[in-house]
Order: sequence, then structure tokens, then C-alpha cells
Amino acid sequence: MLLTDRHISISRRHFARQVSLVTAGSLIMPCVNAGTSHSVSDTVVPAMFQQETPRGVICLLCPNECVIKEGERGDCRSRIVKKSKLWSMSYGNPCAVNADPIEKKPLFHFLPGSRAFSIAAAGCNFSCLNCQNWTISQSSPDKTTNIDLPPESVVTESIKAGCSSIAYTYSEPVTFYEYVYDTAARARDNGIKNIMVSNGFINPEPLKKLCRYIDAANIDLKAFSDSTYIKLTGGRLQPVLDVLKIYRDEGVWLEITALIVPGWTDKPDELDAMFSWLSDNGFRDIPLHISRFYPQYKLLHLPPTPVSTLNMAAKKAKERGLNFVYVDNVPGNNTTDTICPVCNEKLVVRKGYSIEKNNIQDGRCRCGATIPGVWKQ
Repeated sequence: MLLTDRHISISRRHFARQVSLVTAGSLIMPCVNAGTSHSVSDTVVPAMFQQETPRGVICLLCPNECVIKEGERGDCRSRIVKKSKLWSMSYGNPCAVNADPIEKKPLFHFLPGSRAFSIAAAGCNFSCLNCQNWTISQSSPDKTTNIDLPPESVVTESIKAGCSSIAYTYSEPVTFYEYVYDTAARARDNGIKNIMVSNGFINPEPLKKLCRYIDAANIDLKAFSDSTYIKLTGGRLQPVLDVLKIYRDEGVWLEITALIVPGWTDKPDELDAMFSWLSDNGFRDIPLHISRFYPQYKLLHLPPTPVSTLNMAAKKAKERGLNFVYVDNVPGNNTTDTICPVCNEKLVVRKGYSIEKNNIQDGRCRCGATIPGVWKQ
């Protein structure tokens, strides 16, 4: 989910030319310049899920439920109150666009080997100390270099780029909900799949409305205690657990990422509680990505997660009955292969973001075991 160190601005004409030349995993447009203001007045649209109160307008999109006064913004920095109404500043206004291997999301059981047209707008409803993409997630749409790319153009350019899906990613797509919703609806009409890569911090009503058009999601389960959640991210645990159940019950293909941050989310008892909860609540066949932390943002003083810690976590997850456990972000390892939980055959062999072998036929192993996932368009 990382962007790139190259920070450039781009014209719409140049963008279109780059899209036409894109190859697998190649960069289309990272558009980040946190020090440069630019007007977003043409892309401000009414926010969904708002209610006026005597103290300001309450945003009902996520569990933060910010009460925002006239001229102020919510915690996500992308929603503003003007004339007693809440407006989204992110509509059709992405600051990052990229054609990614779908394995980069990461999604391992959803259209393997395909590409996802990835878009992001500035803002996030969390304030994670370890954020990878803090230059856009902790910024606002009027402080990033953006491109005018309305929903219909996203769909058109994703088709031109040969992508099977559109991924709403990099920052927090919940904060550009209206843009996601309209783009996803158009994508569905054009046979393009939709993917949410999210922290899972959204209220049930807007999520269920969005799930009409979302085909797959990777949700970060960032910790397994409220105290760690609030200190590390500014969020809370229970709403994320509720969201996992909603995605599953609404028929969205779901994968989960647990980033193991040294000194924060590597406590064996909390990991054991996380894996037990997933096992006991119907997530045994949901792929779990145990991800390695690298020093980022406000946690630069920490070391990368020891591989031994990642292996310990993976072992615990399997002991608790989780059938598809992957260790990500460790170059050169073989812990990203899909293995049949019945006969132990290696079914999908991955090298980096590339698929070297895929022996899954009609969603099954050769032994006859069903391998849950979406294996064909």
C-alpha cells in the first residue's frame, strides 16, 4: 500500500497519456505536495450522512461522529461546514492514482494476477503514529496536488489501463465516501470490480449502503485492545470488529491485515485474543495477512518487526484454526503462498507481487477441497 518517494504534479492531458502507456504495477500519478495549496471549490459536494444540531453539524459517517461548527472541518480534514451544511472536499479530486497488482492491496484470494486501478484523496479519520502514507492521509484536499478525475473518468481510465478492479486505497476511503460511492456504482455498471482498503472505521448504515457496490475489502485490524487502538491510531476496536462482520454478512470478499508493530501490537496475549476472536466469529477461512512494520512517520525510532515475531504470530493464528495465514512485507520469504488446508499442496506460489503458479481449478484444490475466494472475473 506504499506510494512512492517521487512527488510530482501532473496535468490532466499528461495523466491521460500516462494511463495509455501504463504497464503492470507501474506508476501513473503520485500527486503529493503537502506545502502547496490549491482550490477545491469546484469539487465540493454535499456530504452524505449529516444532521444539523444546535451545536453544529454532526457527521454520521464514521464512529468519530464529529460535531462541526461553521467554517470548521471534521477530524478527517476533508469535510467542512458551510452555511450550516456539511460538504465533502474530496469528490473527483484524487491526489494519487496508480495501477497496482492486486496482491499489493493485499488481496491474495481475489482475482490473483489481475491489476487494480488505485485512487486516493487526502484525509483520514485515524491519526496512526505509524502511517505509511501520512503525507496524504494526515493532510487535506486543499493541501495536496490533485487532478480533476470524476467517477466516469475513473472507470474509463481503469478500462484503458486493463484493470479488472478499482481500489479505493492509500489514504482512508471512508473520508471520500461520496466519491467512492458514485465511482463504485458506475464501475459496477461497466463490469469493473470495486475494492475497499480501509481501517474499517465506518458506521453501519453508510457501510451497508456502500456494500451494494463493493466486491472485496482488505481491512486493517490494527490492535486488539481499546487502549492500544486509542494510543496508536486515535480510534476504537469494537466498531472495527462490527465492520468485519458487516462486510462478511453483506457478501463482500474480505481479507484482514494485522500489522505487527514492536512494543505496540506484538504482545502474545493480545495476538492470541485477536486470533481466537476471528476463529470463534466465523473468520477461519478469511485470509489473514500478518504484516511487517518498517519505521514510519512518528515511530521512526522503532526497529522493523523481527521475523521471529511474525512467525510466532503466524503460528498462533494457525493454532487457533485460521486456515489461510500469510506473512507479508518480508522480501524473499515463502510465507505468501496459498496452501491447501486439507492436503498441504502449494496451490498459488507468489514471488513478490507476481504469481508464479496457480493450481486452483474452479475454486478447488486437486484433492477436492474448496479454497474460498474469487478466483475468476
